[in-house]
Parts: sequence; C-alpha cells; structure tokens
Amino acid sequence: MTQGSIPRGIVRFSLPLIAAYLLQRGFNTADIVVVGRFVNDDALAAVTSTSSLIMLLISVFSYLSMGTNVTAARAFGAGNTGKVSRVVHTSILLALWGGAVVAVFGAIFTPVLLRWMASPERIIGQSTLYMRLYFLGIPATMLYNFGSALLRSGGDTKRPTVYLTVSGMVNVVLNLLFVLVFRMSVAGVALATAITQWLSAALVLRALTRETGALRLNPRGLHMDRECAGEIVKIGLPAGVQGLLISLSNVVVQSSINSLGEAAMAGSGAAADINAFVYLPMCGFYQACLTITGQNLGAGQLKRVDSVRRWALLFSCSTGIVLGSLVCLLSRPLLGIYISAPDAIAVGETRLLIETLFVALCGTMDIFVGNMRGMGMSVPPMIISLLGVCAFRSLWIAIVFSAYHTPQALFLVYPVSWTLTSLMQGGALIYTRRRVFAQTRAETAQSN
Repeated sequence: MTQGSIPRGIVRFSLPLIAAYLLQRGFNTADIVVVGRFVNDDALAAVTSTSSLIMLLISVFSYLSMGTNVTAARAFGAGNTGKVSRVVHTSILLALWGGAVVAVFGAIFTPVLLRWMASPERIIGQSTLYMRLYFLGIPATMLYNFGSALLRSGGDTKRPTVYLTVSGMVNVVLNLLFVLVFRMSVAGVALATAITQWLSAALVLRALTRETGALRLNPRGLHMDRECAGEIVKIGLPAGVQGLLISLSNVVVQSSINSLGEAAMAGSGAAADINAFVYLPMCGFYQACLTITGQNLGAGQLKRVDSVRRWALLFSCSTGIVLGSLVCLLSRPLLGIYISAPDAIAVGETRLLIETLFVALCGTMDIFVGNMRGMGMSVPPMIISLLGVCAFRSLWIAIVFSAYHTPQALFLVYPVSWTLTSLMQGGALIYTRRRVFAQTRAETAQSN
C-alpha cells in the first residue's frame, strides 16, 4: 500500500471490503425481507424500527475498531512488527469487554429506549424480543469488527469477505427455517442473525490464531498494552463519539418517522435498507482511504497521502452517483421486494428519491473524514459531525418538520446536513493536512 499504483491499490483493497459490507448488511436485509413477505407489516415495522437504536448502543465500541485499524496500519508502515502484535492482543480484549457491556445494557434497557423513541405500543413487544435476541450476538459483532480491522491493516480484505459469505448463506437458511418451518416470526430472524454473527467472529479469530507473522493472536497472551490502548482510544474514541452522536440523531429521526404511523415505519425502513446498499460501497472507499493513508503516513510518503484522498473521492462519488441513479429508476420494484402495501411503498419512494439523488455528498464527507483519521486526527471530524449532523438535524426536526409534518419535510434533513457537513469537513482537512505534514517533515529532518 506504500508503493505502486494508488488507484489500483484502492480498488484491490476496496472491492473485497465492499463485498464484506454488503454481506454484513445482508444479515439485516434477510430479516427484513423474510418478515415483510412471510409475516406481516407489524413484524416488519418491529424489525426496521430498531436498526437506529441498535447502532446507537454499539457505535462507540464499533468505531473504536477504526483506532485499531489506523494504529496497526501505521505500525505496519513503519515496520514495527512488535507494536502490531501488541495492538492485536489489546484490540481483541477491548472487543470482548465492549461486547459484553453493550449486550447487557441493551438487554436491560431496550423496552425503555423503545418507548422513548415513541414506538407504537402494538409493536413494542415484538421489537423488544427482536433486540434482546439480536444482542446475544453483539459480542461476536465486536470481535468480528476488531478482528477484520486487524486483517485490513495488513492489506487483507479477502478473508473477512469469505467469512461473511459463508455466514450470510447460513443466515438466509436459518431465517427461512425458523420463520417458515418453526413459525418463530421476529424471534426467528433475530436468533438466526445472532448465530451467524458468532460464526463470522469464530472464523476471523481462527484466522488470527493461525497467522505466522505480527498479526498472530495468542489467546493466552491477551493483555491491555497501555501505549497501544491509548493510541487506539485517541483515534477511535472520537470516531466512536461521532458515531454515537450520528446514531442519536438517527434515533431522533426514527422517532419522528414513528409518529407518522406503522405504514411510514415499514416504508421508511425498507427504503433505508435499500439506501444502505448504495452507501456501503462508498464506505469501502472510505476505509481504503483511512487505511492506506495511515500506512503511507507511517512510511513518510506524504505525496501519496494526497493522491489517496483524490482517488478515493473520485471512486466514492462516482459510485454514489451511478448506484443512486439506478435506485431512483428502480425504486418501486425494489421496494416491492420488501413490502406490498401501497401507502408504505409511497413513503419508501419518497425517501429513496430524496436520499439517493444526493448520496454522493455523504461519500464526500466520509472521504474527508477518512483522510483526517488516517493522519491520526480524529477530534476535528467529531466536533464537525456534532454540529453539522447531530445539532442541525435536531434543529431541522424541531423547526421544519414541526411546521410541515410530512415525510418529504423529514427526509430532506439528510441531503441538507450532508452538504453542510461536507463543507465544514473540507475546511478542517485543509488545516489538518498542513499541521500533520509540517510535523512529519520536521520529524523526518530531525531523524536524518
């Protein structure tokens, strides 16, 4: 990742990762399609309305894995294999602790949080059951995220993709078995997801224990290295707080969707799932920008750091424009895979048309953030996201949505907040680049 063609390197890194993201999202999609087609709209609303709340509860520890990725990538770039090993064992321990905390908290407080989101009483029981069973797999999700981040730091995105492919196929089979044969409804799809999350985690851990280099995991050697933990937290915690705040703003948006009724919840949930298949490929280029920036900065390759950002931005925006346009053209048949009620489909079409036409703005925002985080700067993106995404969306809902209580008024918050935040992140990137490059050149001159 520090030599050769940058666009080729980004593509080779991103494609397996994009496939992995899409497969991981496929776990939830399988849940949605099965309950939407084979159970009823209430069950669909119960599943789709929980996604923002689940992300809220797991975001901090999930985003800490970005700190793992950057810390290990920079150690790889500098040739410090001893530090890479310390990062491996510290990261897996963080994943175990974080997963246990989130699972217990989620299981206890789920009903309270669902009522806080104004979920209709008729679906709270099903939503609570879904989330509690889903949270059985949260420790596994953490282990997979941290383990795959370690593999990616060394340039390996293929094996995590293979593991998710296997888990995804098992998930689909279990969904159909539990729902169609055992008639378990919402409980069936949640249990299937939890089981396959543990399967994917087991496969990643198996890969790490069989490594022969710096990435090798020795379960008996798990320990908390203070230096590595400090770097991981320094980079990953601001990202985690940012993820938490964005998830909180999405919970506020979801609460507003809930106020529009079950049909709006089902239609919006189906549209959100389709939108994810546009957004996630852009996330692959974001992750490539983050990792390759970290390795090149560690190796002192400053010109390549700039080139990585430009190419990642080109790939991300092009992907968003092409896929977003396709979704706009095929919105009704795509929604028909999930739901059949005309009023739910109408809401879903509204959300798809508003978001997918402008989703490239979201990709722009993320590439700027990935470049900054790859350079070790995580606090400025967090602060900007707090203002441009969280605070702005809350104000929009309080002012615009309160005045115009329609799906259109609500969903417009996404492209407007993406535009505002992209502009601010771009300004922060200019400042960050100057500071980090000057510091790196000074350190290089001093060492020579």
